[in-house]
Amino acid sequence: MAKQSGLGDNFYIDGNDLSGDVSAVDTISGPQGLLDSTAIKQSAFSRMGGQRDGVMSFTSYFNPTLVTGEHAILNTRPVTDRIMSYWRGTVLGGAAASLNAKQINYDPTRGNDGSLTVKVDGQGNSFGLEWGVMLTPGIRTDGSATAAGPGNSIDTLASASFGGQAYLHVFAVTGTSVTVVINDSADNSSFAPVASFSFAAVAPGGAPQAQRIAIANTATIRRYIAVATTGTFSNAQFAVMVVKNSIAGQVF
Repeated sequence: MAKQSGLGDNFYIDGNDLSGDVSAVDTISGPQGLLDSTAIKQSAFSRMGGQRDGVMSFTSYFNPTLVTGEHAILNTRPVTDRIMSYWRGTVLGGAAASLNAKQINYDPTRGNDGSLTVKVDGQGNSFGLEWGVMLTPGIRTDGSATAAGPGNSIDTLASASFGGQAYLHVFAVTGTSVTVVINDSADNSSFAPVASFSFAAVAPGGAPQAQRIAIANTATIRRYIAVATTGTFSNAQFAVMVVKNSIAGQVF
């Protein structure tokens, strides 16, 4: 794949699309602590991998629009976890990063030129930063239950038995509820749900919201992956990214 710019990107938080308000994604970081294990016979440090972490920081324009503006979404600084996601473009299979985080600040700055911007930082909680791929090209809209198939699948090139994680943002639902299910296939023709890789159903009153799910790091995910929706609804707007682990014993 050719080199890319950062044009046309999206940024989501808890099922809210802040792409039109965010001016810059300042930091996407997944540091890992190191544990000193140097013995007295060694003349250089010896270190083991320690706890994973994650940081997402961004700057937004001040937008006081009720309910959907960044001020309404961010200024409350909830003590509960938030899910922040960066979509690098809107192409199916493109790169995306997500973080289960605590929002630690909401800091407006009024510049001498009259500009008003807000700095927000998210610090990882329970899981480190995760890079994966988009299973939806930005926000996908389903008008009814939609099967997984070659028209909405991505090719991961090979089957792997190291499990995976996935993130879902649901922006809106009209109807009874929608359930988003990750499917896989060996031949990009016959798809089936991946065991235990289904998000909780979301009813209209539950949107916007975001979820993170994971399956065992020994579970098999076949070569092709796609998203299916089930339920009774006339409009479901959502975005999904998946992390298909590539090494054994992956821990987040």
